[in-house]
Amino acid sequence: MFAATLSRWTMSYFAAALIFLVLGEIMMVLGYGYPVSALEAPETLALVHVVVLGWLSLLMTGALLQFVPVLVGRPLSFPSVALPALLVLITGIASLTLGFVSLSGAINLPVTLLPVGAAVSILGFSVLGFVFAATLWHARPLPLPARFVAVGLAALFGTMLLGGIYAGVLSGLIDTEAAIDLTIDGLSLHASLGLCGWLSFTTMGVSYRLLTMFMLSPDKERTTSRLVFVLGALCLGLLAVAVPVILAGAFGRTPLLLLAVGSGAAVVAIYVGDILRIYRERRRKAIELNSRASIGAFASLIAATALFVTLLAIGRLDAGSGAVIYLVAFGWLTGMGLAQLYKIVPFMTWLECYGPALGRVPTPRVQDLVVEASGLRWFRLYYLTVAVGTLALLIGSPDVFRLASLGQLIAVNALVLEFVRTRWLINVPAELRLPDGLVRPGLFLPSIPHGGSHEPRSI
Repeated sequence: MFAATLSRWTMSYFAAALIFLVLGEIMMVLGYGYPVSALEAPETLALVHVVVLGWLSLLMTGALLQFVPVLVGRPLSFPSVALPALLVLITGIASLTLGFVSLSGAINLPVTLLPVGAAVSILGFSVLGFVFAATLWHARPLPLPARFVAVGLAALFGTMLLGGIYAGVLSGLIDTEAAIDLTIDGLSLHASLGLCGWLSFTTMGVSYRLLTMFMLSPDKERTTSRLVFVLGALCLGLLAVAVPVILAGAFGRTPLLLLAVGSGAAVVAIYVGDILRIYRERRRKAIELNSRASIGAFASLIAATALFVTLLAIGRLDAGSGAVIYLVAFGWLTGMGLAQLYKIVPFMTWLECYGPALGRVPTPRVQDLVVEASGLRWFRLYYLTVAVGTLALLIGSPDVFRLASLGQLIAVNALVLEFVRTRWLINVPAELRLPDGLVRPGLFLPSIPHGGSHEPRSI
């Protein structure tokens, strides 16, 4: 365990991210975007950016505000920018989404919302990226999980660069031939760097530390985990090299991408082997719900990889790419995010509320802040609806997909309610809830003094 200050604004990032997730689920229930519209339609792009930027990226940045200091054992650099960056990001993502909606013709708003929203979003993520990079730079040499985060940040930079170009081309502000070619031929690179690099690779790195910490498994670097890092960095590097190849109109893009696919598939296979070892070697025999629910996310990652390779081998990738992206975004990344929130929210709530009184008065356990039997049924419903939604996309049934999205919306809202009950200490026995005048934490605004002076300060 490393000493680390509690992040004041992580809960605010989580709250904003969950609001965007619920918004995205509502859009899918209403049939807005894919599969009712085409994969490249403005409606789909609006939905994708609500989910990937609004939900997944805000969740990731909020989590990194707390866990980058834990990974490297030193305080976060420039912590005061967390709130301004969050406000900038919410503004940018909302503007970007409205820009895509305007592009679809549904509303009459200036098309400049698209590049402006992209620029504001890039500003917000760049500020946070600088904060994380500065923290990592001062902590060299980096432990392995932190190196994953560093590569993930590089992928975020590449994703933002391509996204800014695409927003300029789609809004008509950029009309150079190279930028147009990159928009037509390189959109998949933008999605791959974002989903596979920034979000998945960073999640893998952080999961090595979180899973061993939560399940009390041996926490040490192994050859296999170092191999996952090397092959993953190689895969992302090959994707980045494909960008200038497209711009130059040179041959060689296909071999580069096939090599990247091979490296990526090997990364997933070795990573899943590592995860199985972490589960097998755990000293905490009774697995908590966050770890059990994470199994669905790992299964989704395996299924998405197998589906991608199969579709590529039989020449049906264009027809099935929507199902693969959906399974990665909602099965793997969202499943993992919701599962870990089920542990992180009560853990941080416990530290905020009961940490200052530890050893002075009887306090509840972290597990007393949640009711796992209730959460389990919602996770089961969530993963069931993800499976049905994936099948609906593969067979081309928008109605079944909308029905699955409705079930998913119910499950997500039920889990959000579980997080609210946890923050309000509703599940804690009354005699232990607020002993000796302790103050209940705020729902999503910080109750931690500036600088995080609550004790204990370690997680």
